[in-house]
Amino acid sequence: MKQIKLEIKALSPLAISRQKPGGSVSECEDYIPGSVIRGAIASQILKQSGHQFCDLSKNGGDFQTLFLGDEPAIFQNGYPNVSKIEDDDFIIQEEVKVLPSTALSSKTKEGFIPDNNGVFDTLIDRFCADKYCYIYEPNCPSDGGRVDSPNITFYSVFNDEYYKLSSEKRLLTRVGINRRRATSEEEILYSIQVLEESQKKGQNPKPVSYISSIILQDNITEELSSRLHQFIEKNSLIFRLGGSSSRGLGKVKIESEIFDIQNHKTKSSKDKIQSFTDKLYQRWKEWSVFGSPINELSENRHYFTLDLQSDAILTEKWRRTTVISPQMLKLFTGIDDKDLELEAVYSSYDYRSGWNSAWGLMKDVELVTNKGAVYLFSTTEIEKWYPALAELELKGVGEITCEGFGQIEVCNQFHLIMREDFV
Repeated sequence: MKQIKLEIKALSPLAISRQKPGGSVSECEDYIPGSVIRGAIASQILKQSGHQFCDLSKNGGDFQTLFLGDEPAIFQNGYPNVSKIEDDDFIIQEEVKVLPSTALSSKTKEGFIPDNNGVFDTLIDRFCADKYCYIYEPNCPSDGGRVDSPNITFYSVFNDEYYKLSSEKRLLTRVGINRRRATSEEEILYSIQVLEESQKKGQNPKPVSYISSIILQDNITEELSSRLHQFIEKNSLIFRLGGSSSRGLGKVKIESEIFDIQNHKTKSSKDKIQSFTDKLYQRWKEWSVFGSPINELSENRHYFTLDLQSDAILTEKWRRTTVISPQMLKLFTGIDDKDLELEAVYSSYDYRSGWNSAWGLMKDVELVTNKGAVYLFSTTEIEKWYPALAELELKGVGEITCEGFGQIEVCNQFHLIMREDFV
């Protein structure tokens, strides 16, 4: 299994907008959805159909394999990866993650330290408190104040320091044009919300960049993977992302790198699951000062989490849901484990729609589970789950994963940040 890692540098404002179903206001996304990246690359391939890369013969050829087959290429979302350390100092992060919904920070002074009260995770403590029949209501560890979910969606770690990642937005005001006279039309003035193309103004602005990946599944040959990589490299400056491209918006430069990832993912998942389980048992022993729990933990059970790194479209028995049940997880992975249990769920939902440029039609309105959702599972047969969960991290869960939905991480390391060790 191959991965093409993409770094997308914005050279002009990006109009990555979405309109909530039933609403009249078009809002700008904080990131570049995988569907936008997928559409931009597919569009250029079709425009250059005479190119040696794109063989559209034989029932679709290479294009069919990459975009329309049973196991198409997976285009993950592009998240902002440039963070500010000081006023004029920026760093480009290699890895961007979504903060779990179980994370809390000060209600009045939120954010990662310094100059704030820090952020910590509550998943393990909530699990222990539930087993001991206690209501878990933490306060701020630094000043004892109230805590709430921080206004942080994306974060990264650099030199053991945690940084918030976000995109800046602005409004562009435009005037309508009279098509017959090719002049400005009276009483037609509108605004477009866009993502900024630079981190700071002045003589040396720092371009905004986003990090994404294309996962090429095992049915896609190594030769085809290499040709897709070469196509993106050769045409790095011609892709346009988002709307209003005819008005100068959406210009980007895409830099790419291809490598093999399957074996590394399996070892990484195993290490993270073991670290999470060890931390949970350690915390369980510390909670013993409050007395006896309802049920003792079995020493041979292992615990792991699924953390949504993007919105997911989940279905169980033809009905939309926001919960990944044990039956669904076994279906996603093909693992038969009668001892698998769902211990806790922290999730929320929203509605999504969009525009299909290829068909010229609106997409269906979908109920989605918001990114940041956390699912805690336990099992006694953990060995069989290591490779399956590693593959699930690459392929995702739920529907339309090829457009960036359903990205997950197994045992996000932020769950190990306890209240007294806030960051």
